[in-house]
Amino acid sequence: MIQSRIQSFPSEIGFLFILLFGIIFLLIVDPRQDSERLAMWYSYSATSRRPSTSWLLSSNTNYSLSQHRPLIFHSSSLPLTHEEIKGSEYYKQPPSAADMQLDKVEGILAGARASIREATANTDRSSKLDDPDYIPHGDIYRNPNAFHWSYLLMEKHFKVFVYEEGEPPIFHYGLCKDIYSTEGFFLNFMELDTRFRTRDPGEAHVYFLPFSVVMILEHLFDPVIRDKAVLQRVLVDYVHIISSKYPYWNRSFGTDHFMLSCHDWGPRATWYVPQLYFNAIRVLCNANTSEHFNPNKDASFPEINIRTGDIQNLTESSHLKEERPILAFFAGGLHGQIRPALFHHWKEKDDTLLVYETLPRGMSYSEMMTKSKFCLCPSGHEVASPRIPEAIYADCIPVLISENYVLPFSDVLNWDSFSVKVSVQDIPDLKRILAGIPEKEYARMQNNVRQVKRHFAVNDPPRRYDVFNMIIHSIWLRRLNLRVGLR
Repeated sequence: MIQSRIQSFPSEIGFLFILLFGIIFLLIVDPRQDSERLAMWYSYSATSRRPSTSWLLSSNTNYSLSQHRPLIFHSSSLPLTHEEIKGSEYYKQPPSAADMQLDKVEGILAGARASIREATANTDRSSKLDDPDYIPHGDIYRNPNAFHWSYLLMEKHFKVFVYEEGEPPIFHYGLCKDIYSTEGFFLNFMELDTRFRTRDPGEAHVYFLPFSVVMILEHLFDPVIRDKAVLQRVLVDYVHIISSKYPYWNRSFGTDHFMLSCHDWGPRATWYVPQLYFNAIRVLCNANTSEHFNPNKDASFPEINIRTGDIQNLTESSHLKEERPILAFFAGGLHGQIRPALFHHWKEKDDTLLVYETLPRGMSYSEMMTKSKFCLCPSGHEVASPRIPEAIYADCIPVLISENYVLPFSDVLNWDSFSVKVSVQDIPDLKRILAGIPEKEYARMQNNVRQVKRHFAVNDPPRRYDVFNMIIHSIWLRRLNLRVGLR
């Protein structure tokens, strides 16, 4: 008996090793399937009490860019009325002063919804509202009047409460250079903000969870062990602290809370807290609908690569009036599912459509962009690309080659007016497509690029209508699409 058990011991060890390897593969190597399993689990979990609204994702939700039509305002504001919610522990308690504050907050939002609906009916191509800084106009907007009115209402009413729990550098701080700089700038600006930030959580419309995925990985992620569960440990503990100390998370099931991340693993970081993943507003650079990014509740913001941290003269182009002899330009690494096709057809094969994996010696990347009519912006490992803002800064028309990508600020910006979309299937015809754009149409699009540039500008301190304020406006729109309070 003992001998037989000893003989079977190696096989048992082998079985356990295979089982352990399979678990690691499912949780780390195959993130998309893990995401789908999480969606399935959350949809059918009897213990997960969540709002029953049309925009909550289920495991079989499948968005595409052709199906998604971002609007200035989603006309059906969605009340969270559901018997299961009303029977939850939070709503069994008698109404409190906080509930009366919430009624006041919702009253302000209801008035804003009605006002924006009225402004949306005005289809004029320019706003009639007085504004000392800017009057939106032209076809770079879906509806200039509606956007302007919404923006002014945001400045007048919108309040953000930033949870003070957590210590830098994991919380309340982010890096302001390199490819994830937008995350760092937003975190740092939010800490110092005086226009939108409130110290009174009772008057807040949204609640910000100020963790930085970049800094979690920078300080807690072991590059040898590569244990991604460090994200789980940090975020599960943080949400537990927040939901235990304050009533706001449990009151809304996280729907009026938001997080922000420009890291590729930003969406993954939210998997470990189902209400954060499915209910909260996720503000992400990696806005990939094939990975359950939900445009109705989540917001896309631009990935801006500020290589040195210096934002001086970031949006100024010195070639405004010079001719651009290069039809199109791209230089970047060979990775992802789209770039191999681009490189196969065009890498160093044409004199006017220049595609490089490595720039030739003596060639300046920024100078090449300012000398090109079109700047190619193919997705790499993830859907977002810092080349889109780089093209806009250089007055170069972005050529978007991506799949399942929800473009930044597409609720209000008409991307078709200042960019060109090319499908992956049309990459072999790229030169014909771009060369076939009439000069008059090109001039119109380039002028639109110059107009839209202000919405992608990074300023310290922030200025009205710049990228920080546009991110806030995207969050404002998502909050308008939600109604909290069931008493």
